[in-house]
Amino acid sequence: MAKTFDLSVVSADRTLVAEVSDMIIAPGKHGYFGVLAGHEPFLTSLKPGIVLFNDAGGHEQKVAISGGFLETDGSKVIVLADAAERVEEIDVERAMKALERAKARLAEKSQDVNLSRATASLERAANRLRATGR
Repeated sequence: MAKTFDLSVVSADRTLVAEVSDMIIAPGKHGYFGVLAGHEPFLTSLKPGIVLFNDAGGHEQKVAISGGFLETDGSKVIVLADAAERVEEIDVERAMKALERAKARLAEKSQDVNLSRATASLERAANRLRATGR
């Protein structure tokens, strides 16, 4: 049997994942990285992306996050996400509309548009759609 660890993925409003896993792949600031049981302890920031992990049955699961932090001590992994959704919870139509709104704001080239907020909105919407395979 593969070595496992306790995995938690939480956002400000709820716990999305609380189970045993044998691996997780997360979007770090400098690229995706993986964690297995027994990993050296560390804490790192996460960028918007898709967290992949195996559930207790060995099936790959996906959670779209908008950034946050990951901490491990080798026996547990905790993902503290700014915002997070399991793939099956994502409203594709809503994400597509958010992507179009963000693109339109960026195309305005107006001083009234907050470029960093519009870019972040675009990145979040695109990430949510990528998670669904769109």
